[in-house]
Amino acid sequence: MSDSKIAKTDWEPENRLIITHISGDLEKEDVIRWENSLHEALDRIEDGGTFRIFVNLHGFTALNLEAHKHFRTIVPLTLADYGWKVGYVAMFEEEADKLVISSKRNIRCVAAVHCHQDATKIEKYESLYSSPNERFFTDPDKAEAWIRSIA
Repeated sequence: MSDSKIAKTDWEPENRLIITHISGDLEKEDVIRWENSLHEALDRIEDGGTFRIFVNLHGFTALNLEAHKHFRTIVPLTLADYGWKVGYVAMFEEEADKLVISSKRNIRCVAAVHCHQDATKIEKYESLYSSPNERFFTDPDKAEAWIRSIA
């Protein structure tokens, strides 16, 4: 992967925080690498634990439809495995109705922040789907500050 591509996830156990970051012009293989890093970080959380997550998509562009199609369900489906329903899933009524919320290894997501450069999309998500435990930002620093402020 070149320096302009980012596809990584970090787990900060002392902060109960997952920071997952995907950025750059990416193909499906890059998206899969990012998805694997997210699952590897989640696997490091102890059974019965909780976590908060910063989903940093700022600067991400799928280079083709195959990459986009693979990418678009990763966050909602992964977080659903940890008791979290991403707010924007409500836009897709048929998919939302089929989404199964479970609790893998009794681990629960307790807060989420999403960051992306598309201001039109993010402003819509923030106005329609934000909650006390879920927010949407275009500025990665503000997003990270917010998630770190949530207990």
